[in-house]
Amino acid sequence: MFGKKTSPKIVRSTDESFETIIGQSTEIHGQIIATQSLRIDGSVTGDIRVSQGSSVSLAIGLTGVVQGDIHAQRLIVGGRVIGNIFVTETVELHDSADLHGDITYGQISIEPGAKINGRMITQANAQQGELTIEGKPTLVGATSSQALPAPASD
Repeated sequence: MFGKKTSPKIVRSTDESFETIIGQSTEIHGQIIATQSLRIDGSVTGDIRVSQGSSVSLAIGLTGVVQGDIHAQRLIVGGRVIGNIFVTETVELHDSADLHGDITYGQISIEPGAKINGRMITQANAQQGELTIEGKPTLVGATSSQALPAPASD
């Protein structure tokens, strides 16, 4: 009756298996192109791209830090990302996630406590290409310190 209450997890636990793991004490500088599922518990400075057409997942563990853009089909975040995220399928943000950048996604689930400092853009809006800043989708009516580029004349 007066016992410790546990809050329910909104993001379901995934049964992913990761062929490649970047350990907590590992630092990588440069672009990563993953052809197999990848888990990052260390630090990566550089963009991460996952091979298209494959069922590859990318996970940023609790101690993982990525400074660069991420392009993937599926992404699970428990750590920190400083950069823009482009995910065609699903993004799972756990309560410890700390994101600084825009997220373009197909579907998203967010646990209470996750921190997001950036815009959230659905894949549908991105595909329509309603407005862009330097070729990147942006929200219609969003305020920005950057001016929108003038329409290209044919």
